[in-house]
Amino acid sequence: MTESSQTSVPPSRTHLVLIPSYNAGQQVYDTVKAARRQWNPVWVVVDGSTDGTDRGLQAMASQDEGLKVFVLPANQGKGAAVLRGLREAQAAGFTHALTMDSDGQHPAALIPDFMRASMQRLDTMVLGRPVFDSSAPLLRVRGRRVSNWWTNLETLGAGIADSLYGFRVYPVADLVKAMARQPWMRRFDFDTEAVVRLAWSGVKPVNLDAPVKYLRPDEGGVSHFRYGRDNVLLTWMHLRLMLEFALRLPVLVVRRLMRKPPFQR
Repeated sequence: MTESSQTSVPPSRTHLVLIPSYNAGQQVYDTVKAARRQWNPVWVVVDGSTDGTDRGLQAMASQDEGLKVFVLPANQGKGAAVLRGLREAQAAGFTHALTMDSDGQHPAALIPDFMRASMQRLDTMVLGRPVFDSSAPLLRVRGRRVSNWWTNLETLGAGIADSLYGFRVYPVADLVKAMARQPWMRRFDFDTEAVVRLAWSGVKPVNLDAPVKYLRPDEGGVSHFRYGRDNVLLTWMHLRLMLEFALRLPVLVVRRLMRKPPFQR
């Protein structure tokens, strides 16, 4: 668990990997080690976990200068954990953060590719476009199509290929600004609302394919998704966004016609 994950990857001064984690069990250690093999630095925000992984991660960080761990005193939600990490990153001078889940679903091997894409176009957000295998629950695959349809409408077709896949590179300052303006985006609604609001602010999406793996419980898989609770949250989120979209529509139409961000090529 506390095995060193140090690598020879030189540290970046602009881009970091940010991993929010809540009760992910042993899988979080494998995720962090995999991320550290690909990138430096890696930051973890432990969102009030009660499974003891906060102590294990801090022990790992004590042996690895490329790993930093923040611990929230109570569970606040994914978005809140990401926001804490983003504010710390901004204060430290980082400009971009790649977010990935701690449960082993996201492909750490693609971190360098996503970071390179971001560095080539610093004014964009680099979004993972999920490639599902047979492990993906059919209900969740179909359900995300609904969210993607609404997201496409709310952004007037800005080009967001998937609204829910959390393997992404965000511009830190833009996302902190978007989150500071309102109290939402703190829980499961974070991933979708983040890309909608960034598109509204003129950040162009760049989509890259990335596999997603749903681990079985016997493989260490942990899921905190609750169909009833989280689908209600997403429905409320899209209702809010549609109301705001109606107010923004004239501006978005003008931007689209003039091919201004996020509609530029």
